[in-house]
Amino acid sequence: MGHHHAHSGQGHHGHDHGHGAGNEKAVGIAAFLTGGFMLAEVAGGLVAGSLALLADAGHMLTDFGSLLLAWFAFRLARRPADWKRTYGFDRFSVLAAFVNGITLFAIVAWILVEAVRRLLNPPEVSGGLMIWIAVAGLLVNILAFWVLTREESDNLNIRAAALHVMGDLLGSVAAIIASLVIIVTGWMPIDPLLSLLVALLIVRSAYKVVVESGHILLEGSPRDLDSRQIKSELREAIAGVVNIEHLHVWSITQERRMATMEAEFSAEADPAAVKQQIKALMAERFRVGHVTIEIVGRVSENA
Repeated sequence: MGHHHAHSGQGHHGHDHGHGAGNEKAVGIAAFLTGGFMLAEVAGGLVAGSLALLADAGHMLTDFGSLLLAWFAFRLARRPADWKRTYGFDRFSVLAAFVNGITLFAIVAWILVEAVRRLLNPPEVSGGLMIWIAVAGLLVNILAFWVLTREESDNLNIRAAALHVMGDLLGSVAAIIASLVIIVTGWMPIDPLLSLLVALLIVRSAYKVVVESGHILLEGSPRDLDSRQIKSELREAIAGVVNIEHLHVWSITQERRMATMEAEFSAEADPAAVKQQIKALMAERFRVGHVTIEIVGRVSENA
């Protein structure tokens, strides 16, 4: 029996280019704000002798990198698919997230080593200078967070960028607390202790980024999908579907889900109509926008 292939009728991306341009601009502004203040924070941390400020600057460096990569991914996603890259460039953002997550671990390792050294031999920290820089950092982060979240967006690049900036907000708050404690009590160990807290926040977000992006790069199924459930629902919900085998579900990005399957239809079924019903159910129920269906058999219901 001949094989039949059916692809979803959707275009390659289905992006809202107007909204994408808005997201690109928001990420670009947030990257400019974060990168500009990061340089000021490094200088201030070195002058004030504050590891909390340097740790927060390290966090801002990774966030600047991730925002820059997110911005570049929006730019790159504009390019159409070609014969070499038939899926286009969407997955660049996932690869960028994976690389960014790995570099976060290196920065955390540096913060941990430096924090231990400073706990064993606490240096003098200028609490007065430190608090001004930390407050300025908090204001910059609030502005960047507002730029990213002023319009509702389901885009994962935007959501991830906003989470990174929220981490910076927490780092600035930690630096403010450390500077206040130093000004009031003169207790220097608070600076490396709070830098350790910032490092733990970085590790937590880095681990999630690496695991999620690695899962996509390894063609893992989206975590909310169970292939057994999909097979069962297709058989039960669509008349004419006798059996579904070799079902593979993966994603190009977290937003672009793909599926292939082999299907056995009843002899009485209209193949074209049943394939359209399968694609409609996959899109509406499981948010899978591109489905390839191969018909491998027709079974008579009276057999």
